[in-house]
Amino acid sequence: MNLILKKLQISSSLLPAALLSATLISTNLVTNTLFAESPTPINDPLLRAMRTELDREKTLLLPGMQKPYFVEYRLDDLTSYEAVANYGALTREEENHQRIVRVTVRIGDYAADSSSSRGDGTLELAPTDDNPEALRYALWIATDTAYKNALRAYSAKQAALKQFQSSQAQQDFAQVKPVVQVSPLVTLDLDRSEWKRRIVEASGLFASDPQVRPFAEHVQYSTANIRAIALNRYLVNTEGTTVRQGYTGYDGAISVGGQAADGMRLSRDNGTVAATAKELQSASAFRKRTLEDLKSFEELRNAPVVSADDYHGPVLFSGDASDDVLNRLFVPNIEADRPEMGTTARTTGAYSSSYKSRVLPEMLSVTDDPLQTKFDGKTLLGAYTIDDEGVPAQSVDIVVNGKLENFLIGREPVKDFSSSNGHGRAAAAQPPHSRAGVILVKASHPLSSNELNKRLLTMAKEQGRDVYAVETLGGELLPRLLYLVHPDGTRQLVRGAVFDELDNRSLRSDIVAVGNDPYVSNSLGPVPQTTIAPSMLFDDIGVKRATLEQQKLPYYAPPALSGK
Repeated sequence: MNLILKKLQISSSLLPAALLSATLISTNLVTNTLFAESPTPINDPLLRAMRTELDREKTLLLPGMQKPYFVEYRLDDLTSYEAVANYGALTREEENHQRIVRVTVRIGDYAADSSSSRGDGTLELAPTDDNPEALRYALWIATDTAYKNALRAYSAKQAALKQFQSSQAQQDFAQVKPVVQVSPLVTLDLDRSEWKRRIVEASGLFASDPQVRPFAEHVQYSTANIRAIALNRYLVNTEGTTVRQGYTGYDGAISVGGQAADGMRLSRDNGTVAATAKELQSASAFRKRTLEDLKSFEELRNAPVVSADDYHGPVLFSGDASDDVLNRLFVPNIEADRPEMGTTARTTGAYSSSYKSRVLPEMLSVTDDPLQTKFDGKTLLGAYTIDDEGVPAQSVDIVVNGKLENFLIGREPVKDFSSSNGHGRAAAAQPPHSRAGVILVKASHPLSSNELNKRLLTMAKEQGRDVYAVETLGGELLPRLLYLVHPDGTRQLVRGAVFDELDNRSLRSDIVAVGNDPYVSNSLGPVPQTTIAPSMLFDDIGVKRATLEQQKLPYYAPPALSGK
């Protein structure tokens, strides 16, 4: 968020003086009939200021220019905290609080307007106190700029559309009923002193705990951090929608790593993510997880490199690994981002031509239900009741018995989907896009963990060879903890592998069995999301040795450890 602040400061300083001094021309013309009446006044100074300024600017007009049919004000009030520890010492601690307004102005009408598939809107820093006059001034400046930008964009878009023979098939913006919802404000609730103590201890365990101290010299970095976010979002628009809602998120992370004797870089990254501070791991659990990561890092160092022989065969993915696979290969493709003008594709994803086609095995169905707030007693970060475009959240059956039946849609229609299903979501200060909330994968005939492992071993015996099981994945779906599974059931940790041809075809055709062990993965990304998926057994995945060049080991020995 500091980057956002810096960009806003730079962009404001570069605005022409004439633009900053330009005023919005008010007229006595009758307000556009699409504008809804303001809702009953609400006891919130920010919402009142936003509605007051919006009502004043309903009469936006420049001589000879079109009048907006839709104006939206969004204010993001973001508080963030982060503390970082390295090698047993606190190295950084910072807290930020800022407010940013995003003003969107649309010229034209719902069928064809000035919008772009990349997102629209003008940003302006807002006062961090509750001064209504200062907020209205920021809104005025941002609205003036957004209006002028929309006029230029509308003219350019109309000219561009003339290049195409067929007319635009879908509306640019879906009309919805206004909603009013004012939820309680959220705040950070973190015991900072306690968590600083925890991360300092965790980052120094490699050197202080007797269990891992014997191989402490192999650890080249040891980092722990705690991150917390509280976002209160205010939204008003000329349709009459007034929403105030927010969420909190917490992430306690651990990262340790170094090199094997042959120079291969290895790491273990882990953590605890929760919607509330009280749902983070306890101090003892956080310490235990750190020690387990340090031990598994040392096991990785001593593990053999995966065989150089080509392998295509069974691979069992844990629920943790399955979540990562789905978040990488499946979820982005059911979020219906609209393609550029002049294209006939339904969306920009790999499933743009897969509507009503099979994208998963018949045994699997997938639902996105943002209204589900808990699963197995755990609060779900991806849950919400109103999306970031003021549309009530809906449960959507995306895949039914393997067949793609729906996409996740915001207010930007795509082919065959003319209305929003409540999935327009936005990162702080960013425009909304179609995004997932709570993804839940269900199987018609799930197996127990014992049955799933027996199925894997049966395949190994039938094929007369070793097979694989993966517990955790890293970026780019790289296996972090990959085990060679022998036909007798014993397992051997290996390193240096990559998956080959793990893609959407694999999701559609290679999953042969699914567990009954759903794993909840909360993600505190720019847009909070939750994916809940079980273990999955693939029958034909390629595993091969990575071809990365190994780096030299450190020339110098690490500092001597103290006697503590």
